[in-house]
This record gives sequence, structure tokens and C-alpha cells, in this order.
Amino acid sequence: MEEEGQNRMNIGIITHHYIKNYGAFLQTYALQQYLVEKYPQANVFIINYVNRKHEIINVCGCFRFFAKRESLKAYVQKIKLPKTFSKAEKENFHLTKRVHCAEKINKLGLDVIIIGSDEVWNYEDKAVSCVKFAIGLQAKRIVAYAPSCGSVNLEHSIPDYVQKGLHNFTHISVRELGAETLVERVLGKRPKRVADPTFLYNFPVYEDDVTKKWKNEKYILMYYCDKLPKEGVERLKTLMKKKRIKLLGAGEYAKYYSAITVNLSPFQWIEMFRNAQFVFTGTFHGAVFSILMQRNFAAFLTNPSRIKKVKSLLEEFSLSDRIFQLGEWDKMEQLTNTAIDYSIVQEKKEKIRQESYAYLDQVLLGLD
Repeated sequence: MEEEGQNRMNIGIITHHYIKNYGAFLQTYALQQYLVEKYPQANVFIINYVNRKHEIINVCGCFRFFAKRESLKAYVQKIKLPKTFSKAEKENFHLTKRVHCAEKINKLGLDVIIIGSDEVWNYEDKAVSCVKFAIGLQAKRIVAYAPSCGSVNLEHSIPDYVQKGLHNFTHISVRELGAETLVERVLGKRPKRVADPTFLYNFPVYEDDVTKKWKNEKYILMYYCDKLPKEGVERLKTLMKKKRIKLLGAGEYAKYYSAITVNLSPFQWIEMFRNAQFVFTGTFHGAVFSILMQRNFAAFLTNPSRIKKVKSLLEEFSLSDRIFQLGEWDKMEQLTNTAIDYSIVQEKKEKIRQESYAYLDQVLLGLD
């Protein structure tokens, strides 16, 4: 790598690239692709730094069978997901050799190390690592780009290594209020708010036999509305009959869905959003891709690690009214008939997008 980069800037990204999750994959890919296309004078790499415990727990989750909500056919598709993601990673990521510590990362000869996005700053999570707080790292620029700290309780004391590490960054930006509050508490100054990497890149239309099959279908798309109770499910079934529309999952499944669409590649997953008539989601990137594909959508939030992130995102785009709570089934149905004015959303998206581009220009073109 050092020989390749003698006259070129070497940029390395530390993130959760190894997680078999659509949001994790696509934010990694989007940041990589944006940097490759915008800065052709640079070598861009995903630093292959893996938290093995985090990776194993994540992969093992694909082998859990939930008899109450999964069919055997859906489970067979689900256990193929790790292989599907590994294939996509191999084909699309510019990975360095595997490295296990800051010392090995430093030997890669990088000019810039970018840490983020995803929950790389969630120091209460199984994925925690002091490397993600720049402890021991050496480079001309060490940059935080849009990290999240997830559901961290900022009322508790902040670990010493987190406080020490934040002082090691030459530039810090965040994507949401939680991480912004963390930086303010430690450094006494507000960091730059930037867009999640998925907003930086224009994902082209992806066509294959799978995406063509659903392109002309009318369907409502579900993406991890965790703990949706029986009352909500029954209202959804009524809605399907009323609208004469199918109900599909974006890489996930429940027995009341119209078909099994579990084993999707990340790019097939995007097309499920692009072609949906409506989206119900309980996740950050489910909301992001609803916005990117200009879909009408609603958010049902129950997962603690997602609530803060999704609320912060929707507040930023003045879309907080797209959230419905437990028992608000009339509102849930009303939202399917209430269109989002995407001319206003697009203005907000373009503003933060341009500010994010400018931030990266400042960071990368300002090298000594």
C-alpha cells in the first residue's frame, strides 16, 4: 500500500463493514464510493479491523429460528444471508489486509483515517473498541465522520479512554444529537453535524431477476418494526385487503407477509425500497432509504438503540409526524394516505449534503 501511495493520498475508513446488516454495508459502501469518485487522486481503503466478538454474535443471529414469526422456508433463506453479504463485501469493498490493533493500522501508511459512520462510538455495546476512539492511531488527519453513539446513557460517567480518545481527532463531525452531546460534554464545543454516508452517494438502479420480479408489483414494505403487537398486525392485514396490496419484508419475514423476500443482496434491498408504495420501518437506515427513494413511510420505534437515532434524523428533516406509537393504529393507517412533500425534504437533504461535501473537502484537501 505504501508503494501505491507514494504520490497519492491514502485514506482508510474504520467502520462496522463486517456486519451482515444492510445499513452497515451500505453506509460503508457509500462513503467508499463517494471518496473514490470525488477524489481520484487518492487511494481509498476500508481498514479491515474486525471486532471478532461483534462479528460472531451478528452472524449467529442469522441462525436463530423464531417459530412464532418465521416459516421454515424463510429460515432457509435467512441462514444464507451471511454468505450473501460476504460475497457482496468481497466484490465491492476495497479492503486492506486484516489488522487487529492500532499498531498494525499505523503500519498501513495512511495519510487520513476516517472513523465512522454507524454506531462506532457506542461504548456500552459489544462492538466497543478504543481504536474507534482513535486511541493509539497515527496519521496526518484522524477524522470522525458521522459516528453514532446509539443508545449510550450520557447521564452516566464517560469512560476515560473515550474522553482521551476524542482529543486525538483532528476533525470531528457527527450525524445525530447523541454523538453531538457526547462531544460537547468532553471537548466543550459543538461538532459539525453531517449527513450519514448513504446521503452522499447516488445509488444507481440495480436490475436482476429478483428486482424485476417485484418492480411491477404493488406492495407495502416492512423493515424491522420490532414488537408490533397483534392489534397492529390485524390493522395491517385489513389495510392490505382494503388497498388490494401485498405486504413484503426487506430482508426479513413474518408469517403474515405475502411472500418470502429474506435473502437479498444489499443492492436488491435498495430496490425493494425504490419500488414500494409505502414503507413501515423501525430503523435508522430504513428511514434513510425511504427518504432517499422518496417513499411515503411511517416509523414505529421500540428498539432503544434505534429510537434516539431515528428521532434525531426525522427531526432534522421535519418528519417527526411520521412516527406512530403503540396503540395509534388509526394514525398508522392515516399515514398511508398522507403524502410527504418531498420538495421540502429535498431542499433540506441537499443543504446538509452540500455541507457534508464541504466538510470532507476541508478535511481531505487541507492536508499539509
